[in-house]
This record gives sequence, C-alpha cells and structure tokens, in this order.
Amino acid sequence: MTGPADPGAAGRPRPGPLARIGHDPDALEAFYTEHVTAVTRFVARRVADPHTVADLTAEVFLAVIHSAHSYRPGRGTPVAWLYGIARNVISGERRRAANELRAASRIAGRRLLDDDDIARLEERIDTESAGRAACLALAGLPPDERAVLELVAVDGLPVTDAAAALGIRPGTARVRLHRARRSAQQAMGRPAAPDVPQEQMERLI
Repeated sequence: MTGPADPGAAGRPRPGPLARIGHDPDALEAFYTEHVTAVTRFVARRVADPHTVADLTAEVFLAVIHSAHSYRPGRGTPVAWLYGIARNVISGERRRAANELRAASRIAGRRLLDDDDIARLEERIDTESAGRAACLALAGLPPDERAVLELVAVDGLPVTDAAAALGIRPGTARVRLHRARRSAQQAMGRPAAPDVPQEQMERLI
C-alpha cells in the first residue's frame, strides 16, 4: 500500500499506513484501535480462557509489527492479512501447548489483567460461544477445507479475503469451500454432532 509521492525524496512514494507500523507508533496505534476488537473476537471463537485470549491477541499485534513491511495490497485486504497472521499465531500456540505448559509466560500475562479486563474478556468469550461451537463442529473436516469454511462462515470473510489469508488462489478457496460445506452438512446430521445454534449452522452448510 503506498501513498502519494514525497517531493523531498526524489519522487519516491511514501510507505502506506501498514508499512509504517513497524516504526511509527501513531500508525500502530491507529491500526490497533481499528482492529483489536475483531482480533479479540477471532481469538475468542477459538479459545475459551480469557488470559489466553489476551496473550494471543497481544502476540498477533507483535507479529503485525514484525511483518508489516511484507504486506502487499494486491494479495488481499488488511483484514485478510491480519486474520492470516492470527491463524498462524493460534496454530503456533497450539503446537507449543502440546509440548509445554509455558507456565512462566502465562503467570506473567495474568498479572497484566485486572478484574475488569477479565470480565470484559469473559463477556466476549461468551458472545463468541456459537463461533466456538461451529469451529468444534468442523474439527473432523480436512484441515485445508476447514480453514476456508471457518474464515468464510464463522469469521465472515469474503471468499477472496479468505483465500488471501490462507495464501491460496480464490478459485482454490471456492473449491475447498464447496467441499467443506458438503462435508459439514454430513457431519451436522450425525447424532454426536456438537450443539451449534441454528443460525450458525445455516452459515456452515
């Protein structure tokens, strides 16, 4: 993303807002303010512990700082790029959690949350319970298909943005989405299917 040319830099374009995040605190604050609620909701649809939601949301924005220079608008919207980062952070956390408890970092993170913070996060987690149920219902799908369906049906991204978040072509995303919906429809008909609210189920299938 680029802005108008900078007359003082021999006509070179100024970096856009995302490119400035890594070194411009105002740009970072503006991006954070605009997107922190969406990221918190994204994480809360996949995690039910308020401390972990807070930790992972912070990690997403740390990753944003380090990778802002790599954003290319031709590959998708900022939201698609951000959700791609959030997916990677959550996946990384799940891999780490399988190997160790990371007790020290979790204790440190909890000291940063007061009672009001925890209450707000618990409210957000409760609000996103339908999304978590939907993600659980999709657990048996092939990972590539599940990823597209989660982003489109649960997180509300257009197919083109879901494709950008996953680093695949839109046509590939549409094929995977079609397969995933068909698989989800079969899964929802099984007696042991998770309790997904009707409105959310209609989005999945």
